[in-house]
Amino acid sequence: DYLAARFQKAYAFLNRDDLGSLALGRVDIDGDAVFANVQEYDTVAASEKQLEAHRGYYDVQFVVSGQELLQYAQLDGLPECQPFDEENDFGLYETPEQCTNVVLRAGDLAVLAPEDAHKPGCTLGCEPCHVRKIVVKVRA
Repeated sequence: DYLAARFQKAYAFLNRDDLGSLALGRVDIDGDAVFANVQEYDTVAASEKQLEAHRGYYDVQFVVSGQELLQYAQLDGLPECQPFDEENDFGLYETPEQCTNVVLRAGDLAVLAPEDAHKPGCTLGCEPCHVRKIVVKVRA
């Protein structure tokens, strides 16, 4: 099945041993069907961020170094904070009172479907942390 094949490409990419030295930015794996975004950032308080969601892609979020809190909630029924950006497949949504918290540490992975609104990059505890993460985008 085409989706399983795309996920296999994503996981094969994440099995590389040079993830810590890849240049920041986009890395093509299979054109627009599967590609990676290499990111580095400092975590911020969850209250400073909105949930995000994508309609056309699954996110496979892999933490190379650092740690963060990722929150997620079902997208259905969440109020939009701004109109959905079709070109960039990106929308921001209000955070409901009930969110699921997931701790991601180096070597951890989270797979988020288009129906999952999510808020990555949140500070775990009270001290910000520098995170290197690779987000593989898998077209739905």
